Amino acid sequence: SLVAGSFLRHLITTRDCLGTGVELDQSSLATAMSAGVPVLGMDLNEDLGEFHDDSYDVVILSQTLQAVVSPDVVLAEMARIGTLLILLVPNFVYWRNRLKIIGGRMPYSWHDTPNQSYSGVADLEDWFAEFDLEIVERVCLDGRGRPSRVASAAPNLLAGSTIHVLRSHWAEPGTGRSH
Repeated sequence: SLVAGSFLRHLITTRDCLGTGVELDQSSLATAMSAGVPVLGMDLNEDLGEFHDDSYDVVILSQTLQAVVSPDVVLAEMARIGTLLILLVPNFVYWRNRLKIIGGRMPYSWHDTPNQSYSGVADLEDWFAEFDLEIVERVCLDGRGRPSRVASAAPNLLAGSTIHVLRSHWAEPGTGRSH
């Protein structure tokens, strides 16, 4: 598994960018901080309002959206905070998961997880449209997390997960201005 904050550290060192991580788990927070990663101890479900409008060019959420209590609130806050959103999200209607369910079993990876919601790629993209989020790019990953052209042919069935790059068209309330 990845060390807490390692992805952000990689981006900061290889892309020469600034970044701030958000972490609720105290152990992961301490690990990231000790590695020199700028990270704030915050709850995605409650604390994203602390960030100013348009305060980041890019907001990344990896393998977390399905585990938050209020994904609508988190997605809206992400769209308010940043211009580009990058989300890595598992596809719960992936063919292997479907086979297990048909066989009368839940996929083993769903047991003892913090997941709050389960969606497929088509549902996810419909949901993005409700937030006026433009899909700039979709990368379909196979069951092992590698980009797959085959999965791109039928993402709802063949993608184990997806990476979506989205452009926010958030409008400041009362102004009608979008960024």
